[in-house]
Amino acid sequence: MEICVAIFANVLELDEQGEPVNEKYAERRAATYLYAYCTGKLPPGEPDIEPWECELY
Repeated sequence: MEICVAIFANVLELDEQGEPVNEKYAERRAATYLYAYCTGKLPPGEPDIEPWECELY
């Protein structure tokens, strides 16, 4: 779960007021990681998880 949260936080982009602009995309990337973790393969049509998406700070 820690990596799912890291992916969501690393992919999420905020506008000038601090409002998320790509929340659904960030959710999908985190869900993609979880799917790959559980099944051993990526969902059809999803790009690989990039190393920077998984970095913990």
